[in-house]
Amino acid sequence: MTWKHPSSPVTKKFKVQRSAAKVMATVFWDAKGVILLDILPQGQCINAARYCSTLDRLKEAIRRKRRGVVLQHDNATPHSANLTQQ
Repeated sequence: MTWKHPSSPVTKKFKVQRSAAKVMATVFWDAKGVILLDILPQGQCINAARYCSTLDRLKEAIRRKRRGVVLQHDNATPHSANLTQQ
C-alpha cells in the first residue's frame, strides 16, 4: 500500500516476465586479450574437481598462446580446496 492524494492517478502494475536462464562463465585474460573462456553448463555448480578441469584447460591454452603467465586467484572454496592445491 502507498499513501497518496485521492486525486492522484492510479499506479500501473507491470506484468512479470521470466528472465533468461543464468549462465556462469569463467574468463582468464591478460593485457593481450582472452586466454580461456569456460562456460558452465546450466544446473551445474563450480567445485574443486570442475575448477581443476578448468585449470588443466587453462594450462594448455597458456602453453599454446602465451609464455610467463602468473595465475592469481582468491580464496573461494573451489580455489583453496586440497584437490586444487595439489
